[in-house]
Amino acid sequence: MHNLEEQLKLEAKWQNNWDDSNVFATKQDFSLPKYYVLEMWPYPSGRIHMGHLRNYAIGDVIARFKRAQGFNVLHPMGWDAFGLPAENAAIDNNIPPSTWTYSNIATMKTELKSVGCSYDWSREMATCDPKYYRHEQKIFLLFMQHNLVYRKESVVNWDPIDQTVLANEQVIDGKGWRSGAVVEKRNLTQWFLRITDFADELIQGLDTLPDWPANVKLMQENWIGKSSGAKIFFNILGEKKQLEVFTTRPETIFGASFVAIAPDHHLAIELSKNNVELAQFIEECNKSDVSEATIETREKKGINTGLFVEHPFLSDSPLPIYIANFVLSNYGSGAIFGCPAHDERDMEFAKLYKLPIITVVEDNKITNSDFLNDLMVHEAKLVIVQKLVQLKQGEEAINYRLRDWGISRQRYWGCPIPIIHCNHCGVVPVPDNQLPVLLPEEISFDQRGNPLEHHPTWKYVTCPKCEAKAERDTDTLDTFFDSSWYFARFCDPYASEMLNKEACNHFLPVDQYIGGIEHAVLHLLYSRFFTLALKKCGYLNIKEPFNKLLTQGMVCHETYTTKQGTWLYPDEVMYDNQGQLIQKSTNEPIIKGRVEKMSKSKKNLVNPTSIINEYGADTARLFMLSDNPPERDIEWSYSGVEGAWRYILRLFKLVDQYINPETTEDTGKDNVLYSKITTLIHKTIYNVTEDIDKNHFNKAIARIRELTNSLEELSPSNPYIRSILEEGIITAVKLLQPFIPHTSEELWSKLGHNNMLVLEEWPIYDPELIKDKTVVIAVQINGKLKNTIEVEANLDPANLEKQVLMLPNIQNQLNDKVIKKVIIIPNRIVNIVL
Repeated sequence: MHNLEEQLKLEAKWQNNWDDSNVFATKQDFSLPKYYVLEMWPYPSGRIHMGHLRNYAIGDVIARFKRAQGFNVLHPMGWDAFGLPAENAAIDNNIPPSTWTYSNIATMKTELKSVGCSYDWSREMATCDPKYYRHEQKIFLLFMQHNLVYRKESVVNWDPIDQTVLANEQVIDGKGWRSGAVVEKRNLTQWFLRITDFADELIQGLDTLPDWPANVKLMQENWIGKSSGAKIFFNILGEKKQLEVFTTRPETIFGASFVAIAPDHHLAIELSKNNVELAQFIEECNKSDVSEATIETREKKGINTGLFVEHPFLSDSPLPIYIANFVLSNYGSGAIFGCPAHDERDMEFAKLYKLPIITVVEDNKITNSDFLNDLMVHEAKLVIVQKLVQLKQGEEAINYRLRDWGISRQRYWGCPIPIIHCNHCGVVPVPDNQLPVLLPEEISFDQRGNPLEHHPTWKYVTCPKCEAKAERDTDTLDTFFDSSWYFARFCDPYASEMLNKEACNHFLPVDQYIGGIEHAVLHLLYSRFFTLALKKCGYLNIKEPFNKLLTQGMVCHETYTTKQGTWLYPDEVMYDNQGQLIQKSTNEPIIKGRVEKMSKSKKNLVNPTSIINEYGADTARLFMLSDNPPERDIEWSYSGVEGAWRYILRLFKLVDQYINPETTEDTGKDNVLYSKITTLIHKTIYNVTEDIDKNHFNKAIARIRELTNSLEELSPSNPYIRSILEEGIITAVKLLQPFIPHTSEELWSKLGHNNMLVLEEWPIYDPELIKDKTVVIAVQINGKLKNTIEVEANLDPANLEKQVLMLPNIQNQLNDKVIKKVIIIPNRIVNIVL
């Protein structure tokens, strides 16, 4: 009988066989039909977790399925290896970040191989490899040539823990996406990418992605945040200056009672130089959470600057200028006019500072607004913009929430920016023959801030233009830059040029991309931008990088705490003889909490490697894939894992009983059973194929189990039934190959096949055999359901009516009543009208 020891041996055996045969290598033959499946590559943190296991199992099912269908499948894997955790580990363990990173890569690669994923490991890449980031530096310089990169001083998001700048997308609810520290505002000179140049294309492109989740597209659309309105140029009284305000509600201008600017607005900064109170208020704002969510809920505060602007249409009603903590510099021009009667934040602010509240809209019609009175809102918008244009105090405008992407990071473990700063020549790109700009191997983390800035020799160079003394740019690229183009490099990772255009034009776009929804406005948006930018630069011929997107759900587990509130790992708890949960080490009762996403902080983690060692990779894969649709969260349960393992044991028993049948005298020919199983086999092929194509993996597995359940009931010793049993087993094994590849290979071998199952074609169904031969018809009397009857499909009406009228319960209900007519809807309904 099959057991765990044998399962672990066969999994290792087939993994070695696949490796030795190089069966997963993608052919660089552009005449073949391609299918590109890609899971978001991992950060090499040290060990794979359950989220990895689910993500990569999903991708592997698709890759194996498409390979069996005859596609030249590109299914690569690599490592998003730059990033701050490596620096932190270097500080904690006194080792170079590269040592920590490459050690983790080796560990995780071994673990991934143990899962049985069908990767083309010959294409493996790591962002920290100079062979990779050499080309990344070329992309930076290419973008610079096409005016897609620029450098300027700007107010940036500063993470005081990580000591680096964050892009807007990396600030989550006012905190650093990685450290969780409250983000501050600082003025720094930074490098930016002109993502805003592509804002409209990024919005329009969402309409060309029918196979992306609607919520992801909505998140991106909202993040880009296109809004129509007007710019109003307010004259500052007593100054020869104007204050630009963007508004989506220009028709409410007569309800304005103040103007407010962001704490980091250039006017606020200028005024604060000679005003201590203003400076203190601005400093307070810069140290507080500036997320939109926080701004919505906290008290709206401000400080009067003492300046006024002139109302464009009411010369005797100047508006005071405030610096306010709820105005964001990254929206519009960083200035608003406050209309308290029609905006909750403005209302709260006006009440606090006793400012006028003037109603100007009632029932979608304008009031208290001079020449706009009695106009509908949409009409008033047009009129007011025309008036502002005539006065040269405004214009129609489109605004975007999206801001250019700041890509400078003040860290060591990242891709060096290939720029030299010369006092004579200014900003000088590093020549191509000097790329890559390598990171120094000897680095000290003794001082806070950017280690490259403190390096004694690395930054000091000669200018490539004038050969004078110069300095390297000591910032490194945001790690999201690294992962915004890797999918294109995978098309030919050994190309001497930055991208092999022919390979990219063949393999791209990625047919199926898989990863977490947390990347909706980070990695996914940046990758779409890079694709458009590389197309503009002549390197790609596509507009979108990913055709289909699957955002897998999270893996969840119960949480456990002691009575004192200390979190416990699942393997630290057990049930006692009374069925009560206790802590193993103390026998003290513990509290079972909610089922939540697996996380280090709550310790509700299960190690994939321990599960694979305990049950085998196929058991883990089968559980992950059969429990829930991939988009939904899955609750890890040992009973579910046990169920998956029992099913694998049943498969071995089914095959063993077929190979070594018991001797019986069963020789009967059951034509009905034979036909029924034949139909079930072909329907299963059809339905499983459809299900996998639609990413309905749990449904596909359920259908295969239905088939094997029926096969278990057949007698393998009956010569007549044996042939259809063999066809059924072979079909089931082939259909299971994407899900439990090691087990399927072993069963295929036991059935006498010398070639590997992974090289076999996907089963083909007979279209005639998937047609229903019988149908269930509803029988009604006067439109009310009374019975059902299973009959031959497309039975002629006369025969159908005869069979219905012979049903005992129908005869009882008719009771010799006169039938006026019988209405028949073929293959669906028979309605007897009395």
